[in-house]
Amino acid sequence: MANIKSQIKRNLQNEKRRLRNRNIRGAARTAVNQARAAFEANEPQTKEAILKAISALDKAAEKGIIHKNNAARRKGRMMKKLTSFENGTSVAAAKPVKSKKTSR
Repeated sequence: MANIKSQIKRNLQNEKRRLRNRNIRGAARTAVNQARAAFEANEPQTKEAILKAISALDKAAEKGIIHKNNAARRKGRMMKKLTSFENGTSVAAAKPVKSKKTSR
């Protein structure tokens, strides 16, 4: 336990922020899991679930709870799955094949 008054206050602030961040991070995680479940089950509400998850990730990134590049990476993965879902192709088939570079 801290003895310094400013550190006691800082600990209280950190605890409040931790709980708030935990709620928002959990909401984003739940939305992403629901979107994945909708995608796996081939549900017609897949697009709405993915858009809801993207919104939750944007809110978490905006508040600084997750890094903006982390949110962008997750959104990109979901959009890639969504386009393959709408086109009727599998995600593996939608992945481009990278050619190996030859060394000189």
